[in-house]
Amino acid sequence: MPEPGLSTHELLDLDRRHVWHPYGPMPGRREPLVVESASGVRLRLADGGGELVDGMSSWWSAIHGYNHPVLNDAARGQLDRMSHVMFGGLTHEPAVRLAKHLVDMSPEGLEHVFLADSGSVSVEVAVKMCLQYWRSLGRPEKHKLLTWRGGYHGDTWQPMSVCDPEGGMHELWSGALPRQIFADPPPAAYEESYAQQLRDAIAAHAHEVAAVIVEPLVQGAGGMRFHSPAYLRVLREACDEHGVLLVFDEIATGFGRTGTLFAADHAAVTPDVMCVGKALTGGYLTLAATLCTARVADGISRGEVPVLAHGPTFMGNPLAAAVACASIELLLAQDWRAEVKRIETGLADGLGALRGTAGVRDVRVLGAIGVVQLDHEVDMAAATRAAVAEGVWLRPFRDLIYTMPPFVTGDADVARICRAVGAAARAA
Repeated sequence: MPEPGLSTHELLDLDRRHVWHPYGPMPGRREPLVVESASGVRLRLADGGGELVDGMSSWWSAIHGYNHPVLNDAARGQLDRMSHVMFGGLTHEPAVRLAKHLVDMSPEGLEHVFLADSGSVSVEVAVKMCLQYWRSLGRPEKHKLLTWRGGYHGDTWQPMSVCDPEGGMHELWSGALPRQIFADPPPAAYEESYAQQLRDAIAAHAHEVAAVIVEPLVQGAGGMRFHSPAYLRVLREACDEHGVLLVFDEIATGFGRTGTLFAADHAAVTPDVMCVGKALTGGYLTLAATLCTARVADGISRGEVPVLAHGPTFMGNPLAAAVACASIELLLAQDWRAEVKRIETGLADGLGALRGTAGVRDVRVLGAIGVVQLDHEVDMAAATRAAVAEGVWLRPFRDLIYTMPPFVTGDADVARICRAVGAAARAA
C-alpha cells in the first residue's frame, strides 16, 4: 500500500520524476503498475486494481512464487541472528552451507564458490578469474574472450563486451568496450558445419583467448533462442584441445528452468567456470555465485599475485545466503522435474496454437520457457495492455513475447498465460 497520506497518483508522480526504471528514459514516459503485494503466482495491484498472474517470475527468479512460508521463515530466522557481516576475514554458516549446496548440485568438478552481488558481477568475476589464471601461468597475452553472437551476459563492462555487438542493447558502447571474438549464433539443431566453425575459431585464436563464454542451451535476453546441447560438447573438446578455459553463464538457466538442474547437464559437460544467479534465492534477494574448478583456483594461487582481488561489500551476505539455502532445499525436496515438465506441456499445448497465425514467425518451448517470436517489432505498450486485460503480467521485448513462469504455476494459470501471450501477439 502507498504510505499513509500518499495516494497512488502521488506515488506515480514521484516515481515519474525521481525513479529511473530499467531500460527506460528519465523521466519515465510509461506509467508503471503499482504492486501492493504478491502471493503465490499473483501480483496484487494498488487501489483495487485486481491481480495479475506473473508470467515472468520477476525476471526469471521467483521460481517458488511469492510470499512462500519456507523462504519467509528462513529470512526471519536469519534476521534474528544477523542480517550482514563482512566476509573479509570472517565466515558464517549460511555462506558455507550455500557453497556446499552449490558444489553438490553443480556439474562434477566445480569445487570452489565465489559469492557475488548479482549475475552481471558474477560474470565480471568469471572473466577476472580466467584472465588472472593465464597471467599467473605466464601467458598474459591470453586476455580475449570468444563467444557466439546473440548472447547476453549482463549490463556491466566485461559482460557487455560479450553481448551481441550488433543490434543488441549495448551496441552504443561498441567503440569503448574491449574487442572480443565472435562466432555466428548457434543454430537450433546440430549442424556439423557450424560445429567446425566453432572448432576453427578456437584453434585460430587460442594464442590470445583466455576463455570461451556462452549461455548453455538458451540464449536469454539476447533473443530467447535455443540450441543443441551437442555444441556444448564441441566447445568442451575444442577448449581442452587448444588450452582455452570454458565458462557457462547459467544465470538464466540454472535451478531447473530448462528441465535439468543446470543446462550443462543436458550435455553432461563441466565448464571450468560457471555463473549462477537469478533463481538462486528464489527471487527474494540479490545474490549470485561464480563456481570454478580446482585447476582454475590452483592456477591463480600459483601466480605472482596469488589472490583473486575482488571483494564486494555485501559478499556472502548472511540474509541472502540463508534464503538461498532454503530455496535450494525447497527445490530439491520436491519433484521439480515433474512440475517443470507439466509447465512445458501446458506451454507447448497453449502456445502451439499460435503457430502459423498472422504475424507469428516461430513458437518454441523448452522446460518452463515459452517463446513466441513475431515477424515484426513488438508494440510493447499495446502488447502489455492486452496481456494485463487477460489478467497476466508479461514483459515483451524486441520481436518476442515470452513467458518463464514460477514452477508453482497451476495448469489453469499456465493456460491463462498462454491466452495472454496470444492476446499480446495479436495486439503487438
